[in-house]
Amino acid sequence: MQGFGKGDTSWFVHDRFGMFIHWGLYSMPARHEWIRNREEISDEDYEKYFKWFNPSFFNPKEWARTAREAGMKYFVITTKHHEGFCMWDSKYTDFKVTNTPCGRDLLREVVDAFRAEGLHVGFYYSLIDWHHTDFMIDSLHPLRSRPDRKELNAVRDMARYREYMQNQVRELLTEFGKIDIIWFDFSYPDIEDGKGHEDWGSEELVKMIRELQPGIIINNRLDLPSAGDILTPEQNTPEEPPLDKEGNPAVWEGCQTFSGSWGYFRDELSWKTEKQCIDLLINHVCRNGNLLMNVGPTSLGYMDSRALERLKGFAEWMKYHSRSIYGCGMAEGLIEPRDCRYTWNKETNRLYLHIMNWPYRHILLKGMEDKVAYAQFLHDGSEVTMQKPLKPNVHSNLAHHVAAGDLILNVPVMKPPVTVPVIEIFLK
Repeated sequence: MQGFGKGDTSWFVHDRFGMFIHWGLYSMPARHEWIRNREEISDEDYEKYFKWFNPSFFNPKEWARTAREAGMKYFVITTKHHEGFCMWDSKYTDFKVTNTPCGRDLLREVVDAFRAEGLHVGFYYSLIDWHHTDFMIDSLHPLRSRPDRKELNAVRDMARYREYMQNQVRELLTEFGKIDIIWFDFSYPDIEDGKGHEDWGSEELVKMIRELQPGIIINNRLDLPSAGDILTPEQNTPEEPPLDKEGNPAVWEGCQTFSGSWGYFRDELSWKTEKQCIDLLINHVCRNGNLLMNVGPTSLGYMDSRALERLKGFAEWMKYHSRSIYGCGMAEGLIEPRDCRYTWNKETNRLYLHIMNWPYRHILLKGMEDKVAYAQFLHDGSEVTMQKPLKPNVHSNLAHHVAAGDLILNVPVMKPPVTVPVIEIFLK
């Protein structure tokens, strides 16, 4: 892929925290965004959602304000998910939001609202399209069990679909101003009758994107090694910072959900706690990663109370602790104390100690005796006092762990009233 250029990730690795938005017709049945696949729903039976889609409580300004208050610096929204429904007034299809009772270009309204709040703009675009009549029926397609599948495929043409897809990507990248991220989903060449870079025309697609939007970030799901700017592990946090194919540290972003679904799922109960969500953010940044946290708005266009509660939790925590996230990454070469995570800001040379489980009175910093000038809690700016190594008969619970060159932080017996306390360490 030499000659196609690379995206500008400088702002991305600084900002660290974004909002993913999965929204489409699947918010109406409210049973998972893959409902057409899971229940093998035909086009005819899915049509009722298109016929009645009308998000009367949609207020993108509220979405954008909520994201900003939660500390999110960018967003990525589904312009088209696998169902094929387009959230903008595309001239290449009738299966779009402006042909529903809603009758509005919702994508444009979202982009305008989030830009007004100062967030970077990202578009998710599904490579898969279960509605398009030229998309070949494969083992993931809702029509996979049809007895006439072979006959249906005989009149389908992936070349025509490929042209349609690339026309839509061009449309998205020319009619909405500067776009900071294009997030494709997804290639699956390793399964039976799966699809990969040849089906999407990935090389041609990337070349077009670079010409239209120099500096845009492209994710890594086009089945084209080295073409993407970021790795995108999904619903898991890597144990170690990921490496690229050359063995160098990669720019990466984990995408996660508040619950077990990306789209709005009314009856889904496995919602993460506020603590789990904040832990996710810390665990991504301490491994040099970003967190893209997903919300699935209801079909009426608002974020339900569970999502708002989690976003409020982020807002309350980030109000005082964002210095430990923005501009931060891994503290290489340091040993993290038990039940703690470090992040480090190389510009300010400050170290941030995230205390994931509250200890009793002391935190041992290995090898840090001569490296720390001052320490304070981020939430209130109160000093955290320090001790050099203790004598063996003093505080015996620590004595057998302490070595020359270590440092001990003295913390309150009671945990401060924040979800995850953070100590800001001023390095010498």
